Amino acid sequence: MGGRSPNLLSRNGSFRPENLGQNALQMIGNLCFTIFVVGVLVFTIMAATYEPEDPLFHPTTKITNFLTSKSNATFKTDDTVMKTGEDFIGANQKAFSTFINLTDVDVSLTDADSGTESIPDCKGKTDEPIDCTDPDVFHFLMRVAIDKFKDIHFYRFGKSVRGSNDSSCHMAWRFRPKDGKTAAFYKDYREFVVSRSENCTLSVVSIGEYHSGGNARKRKRKNKDRTAGKLDEGFEKAQAKAGGQNIALPEVGEAVNDSLPVVESESAFRRGKYLAYHGGGDRCKSMNHYLWSFMCALGEAQYLNRTLIMDLNICLSKIYTSSGVDEEGKDFRFYFDFEHLKDSASVLDQEQFWTDWEKWHQKDGLSLHLVEDFRVTPMKLSTVKDTLIVRKFGSVEPDNYWYRVCEGETESVVQRPWHLVWKSRRLMDIVSAIASRLNWDYDSVHVVRGEKARNREMWPHLAEDTSPDALLSSLQNKVDDGRHLYIATNEQDTSFFNPLKDKYTTHFLSDYRDLWDENSEWYLDTTKLHNGSPVEFDGYMRVSVDTEVFLRGKKQVETFNDLTRDCKDGINTCTSSS
Repeated sequence: MGGRSPNLLSRNGSFRPENLGQNALQMIGNLCFTIFVVGVLVFTIMAATYEPEDPLFHPTTKITNFLTSKSNATFKTDDTVMKTGEDFIGANQKAFSTFINLTDVDVSLTDADSGTESIPDCKGKTDEPIDCTDPDVFHFLMRVAIDKFKDIHFYRFGKSVRGSNDSSCHMAWRFRPKDGKTAAFYKDYREFVVSRSENCTLSVVSIGEYHSGGNARKRKRKNKDRTAGKLDEGFEKAQAKAGGQNIALPEVGEAVNDSLPVVESESAFRRGKYLAYHGGGDRCKSMNHYLWSFMCALGEAQYLNRTLIMDLNICLSKIYTSSGVDEEGKDFRFYFDFEHLKDSASVLDQEQFWTDWEKWHQKDGLSLHLVEDFRVTPMKLSTVKDTLIVRKFGSVEPDNYWYRVCEGETESVVQRPWHLVWKSRRLMDIVSAIASRLNWDYDSVHVVRGEKARNREMWPHLAEDTSPDALLSSLQNKVDDGRHLYIATNEQDTSFFNPLKDKYTTHFLSDYRDLWDENSEWYLDTTKLHNGSPVEFDGYMRVSVDTEVFLRGKKQVETFNDLTRDCKDGINTCTSSS
């Protein structure tokens, strides 16, 4: 064997000593290329099969990552509704599972099937007023309500009280729809007209509309005790203990207390630390732009552990106004839940703050730190000891946008506290009223027309795909015949959808204008907020309410996912998530 080795080496010249270095380099090159090919193949498979997590199911600390624009991003004109804190609260099914069933209510005296109740010892009392505070009457009314409203779950009943006359009782309850997708509770209070027959049997003659039982409504106190306005001394099933942090949930229908917070005394004012934003180019921009910038200011205030000085006066962009021009003089409280904000964070109205500042800053030696460059980060301001930090913004856009403060290295440090800002509960109460009139049992379709339907260059098929004939064809396999169908749309002429009435009972936002007209609770409350001046139910409010009613439909049909192949933002802009 040893004698043959020289012959083998001589026949294969590649193993000659002078060629070993060259061959080694060639082998290494081939190996690297093989590794590269395998790496590309693995990466391709991973990219094809990877499904990213939905950020809407993340905790609030990660919501900013979902909404964050790039550092040099600006906002396009947008008339859609911005998502707010309550949209990101996950529905805790364990907490919502403890609703009240018929079997939970005392059945000893009640006949639920007939909607009647026999009251003992009523001989000679058939003409006397109904005692709404009687526990037997209270239990009877609870059972009637549970049996009547089959598409909602009840979580608490308030004690029934006397109504508008001797045969009327008012009763309140907390509820949410059975198929509810939002993490919120609702409150209703209704009038029950009760009759007593000669054999002492009670029966409910009629049940009033949404919020018809005003005597059962509990007014909230002006302190921060959230239990003050609850349904006192009522009936509630023991709640299941949910693990983790207890998260506040919106309670639509509760009385709203959004009075302005005040500093209790001069000494309290002196001890405080404050942050104010002044000027800038955010005014009269879209509501999305406004909120993005406001949340940056609120996030910085929280990071610095300072009270944010707020300007509650909003300029509403012309994209939402009926006049077609920007309108000053709107109030933050028209659009957002200021009560939740002031109860959850430290904020003050700027008008009251500057009044107090003028009174006390010289007397108490309070100092001001002025910042005129948005590139001065909150981290650099964390050591500032002055009572007040004022960020002053210039006149050059986009460098004078408030949200620029939260860009760059600040993005990973200062989180926008989305959980602090909810939609106006007055507007959400209108949503609840509409859904209640539909008994929370309806389907919904969102039909975008208007400018987009007219712009065939950007949306070539939209007009045809949203025509009545096309809608009937598209809805055929999505919505059952005979269903109540709520149509959320920017089409001004609702008669355009008349052909759909042959198959569905159609409903539009305009059908419920009594909920914001001059006789409505919304009108009275907003007029009071506006110092006696009537408030227009403007374009943003309409879109907000229209969208929220749509989102509460049992089945929801979207324009750009279900009705047309056009892209939401125009031709060639479709993404996998649109």
